[in-house]
Amino acid sequence: MTDLIRALTDLWKVVFGPRPQGRHRADRATAVPPLLAPPIPPAPPAWPRSPRPRSPYGIDEPLNGHETALVRPYLVAHEEREQLRERRLALLLALDGFDVGPDVIHGVRVGVGVAA
Repeated sequence: MTDLIRALTDLWKVVFGPRPQGRHRADRATAVPPLLAPPIPPAPPAWPRSPRPRSPYGIDEPLNGHETALVRPYLVAHEEREQLRERRLALLLALDGFDVGPDVIHGVRVGVGVAA
């Protein structure tokens, strides 16, 4: 094992050891072959590239304000929560026998005049 370590250390010193100074540096730089081959340009793809996704902010024509709904999401969420609260209350009261709230609960028509 010590021979392997010594061999690797010697190789390390040769490859990464101190560089010569002055006039000798230019001679050594020309004598050392390049370690990497020149880069090969990538081949063009065989299929056409798909268009990049475009941002709606880059659209040339302006947006039509009459076609877009100007609704704040928190207002819609509030209305949905209110409807859900009313529906739950109607279901709770329907379990107790009180007939209040919407006429249809879970897709079944409930209320006065409905045959059981």
